[in-house]
Amino acid sequence: MNSIINPDVPAGAYDDFLPGAGARSREQRDWRPADGPLPALYLSHGAPPLFDDALWLRQLLDWSVSLPKPKSVLIVSAHWEAAPLCLSAPGAGTPLVYDFGGFHHRYYTMKYPTPDATTLAHQVARHMPDNDPLYLHPRRGLDHGAWVPLMAMYPLADVPVLQLSMPTHDPEELIGIGARLRPLREEGVLVIGSGFMTHGLRSITAEMVTQGTVPGWSSDFDAWVADALARGDVDELANYRRAPGMPYAHPTPDHFLPIFITLGASGDPERPVRTAIDGYMMGFAKRSFSAGG
Repeated sequence: MNSIINPDVPAGAYDDFLPGAGARSREQRDWRPADGPLPALYLSHGAPPLFDDALWLRQLLDWSVSLPKPKSVLIVSAHWEAAPLCLSAPGAGTPLVYDFGGFHHRYYTMKYPTPDATTLAHQVARHMPDNDPLYLHPRRGLDHGAWVPLMAMYPLADVPVLQLSMPTHDPEELIGIGARLRPLREEGVLVIGSGFMTHGLRSITAEMVTQGTVPGWSSDFDAWVADALARGDVDELANYRRAPGMPYAHPTPDHFLPIFITLGASGDPERPVRTAIDGYMMGFAKRSFSAGG
C-alpha cells in the first residue's frame, strides 16, 4: 500500500520541490546587520517521510524565505545528546549521519554538502564561559534532525551549518545554554532547536500512518504546548512530564527539550512566540515557531 512511509517514488515530492525551491532560495536576500537579530526557531523536523510530504516541504521553505538568509545556522537536535557541550566537525561537506532505520535505500544516499563552518565554530566558542569547555568533534557530521529540515529550508546547501550537542535534560540548564547563544543572532546566525512537538513512536498505529489519524494524546499535548507558549509560561512548559497526553506524546523527552534552547536564545523566554507551522504528520504534531527577533 502506498503511504508516506512507503511511497511509490521515495523522496519523489522532494524531487518535484527542488527546482522551484532552489530558484526561490537564490533570490533570497542575505542577512545584513541593519536587519537586527534573527529570531530563534523551534522546528519539528520529521524524518525521511518529510521528503514525501509536499505540503510540509513548502511550509519549511516559505518560513525560511520569509527571513533574510542567515550567514550560518547553529542547530541543536534531539538526536545528539552528549556532555560536555560538543560542536560537530566544521569542515566543508561534513558527512551526514543517517541515524534512522527501515527506510528505502534512497534516503541513505541523499547529500547536503554544506560550506566550511570554522568561522561559526569560533563565534560559538567566544560565547562559552571558560569554566565550561566546548569540544570540537573531529568527525561528527549532521544528523537527520539537522539535515532533513535544512534541505527544505536552504536547499542550495549554501549556508554553513554546525550542530551543538544537547548535554542535559534539565530545562533550566538548557535555557541557560540558549541564553549564551543569543548574541549569535545579532551576528546573522540562525539558532534552531530541532525536535518534534509530539513523538510517540511507541504508540504509532497503522491508522496514523495510512490515514493521518490524530490520537488524543498528540492533540492534547499540542494544545497544551500552544496555550503555554501563548502565555509565555515557561514554568508550565518545564513541567511537561505532567502535561496532557504524557507519557505517550514523549516516551523519552529528547524531541521536546530543544524548545528550551530556543526559548533561552530568544532573549525573553516568557514572551509569546509566533507559530509558523502547525498541523500533523502521521498523527504527530508539527508545531514549529519563532521566538525573539
